[in-house]
Formats: sequence, C-alpha cells, structure tokens
Amino acid sequence: MARHGLALVAAVAALIGRSLTVAPRPRKTYADHPERGDVPGWVMITLMSAVLVAALLAVAGPALEAMFNQAMDTVGK
Repeated sequence: MARHGLALVAAVAALIGRSLTVAPRPRKTYADHPERGDVPGWVMITLMSAVLVAALLAVAGPALEAMFNQAMDTVGK
C-alpha cells in the first residue's frame, strides 16, 4: 500500500513539475479581428456628423423656427 502512495505522490509531483515548465498560452486578443473597426475613424465620423448638424441648424434654424411657429398657429385656430 505504501508503494501505491509513493507512486501517486511521485506522479502528482511530476505532473506539477511539468505544468510549471510549460510556457503559459498567450491570452486571446481581439486586436487583429477583421470586423473590429477603426475606433479613431468612427470618432471622426461622429464628430463630423455633429458639426454638420450644428452648421445646418445654425443656417436653417430661423427658417425652421418660423415654419414651426406657422404650423402651430395653424393648428391652434
């Protein structure tokens, strides 16, 4: 019985020793995923869209406000 216990301890020690010498696998990264996208590009598109909306609102704001007020006056009658 003692031989089986020593054999078990030796097997576990060998397994632990081998697992410590094996290089760990690198973690999987998604940096090279083909559908990841270009974050700075999306930020630029969003920023340009916001600037475009602000510019259009600045130019067409008074006309849109007058049209809205006219529609509200028509509905109110």
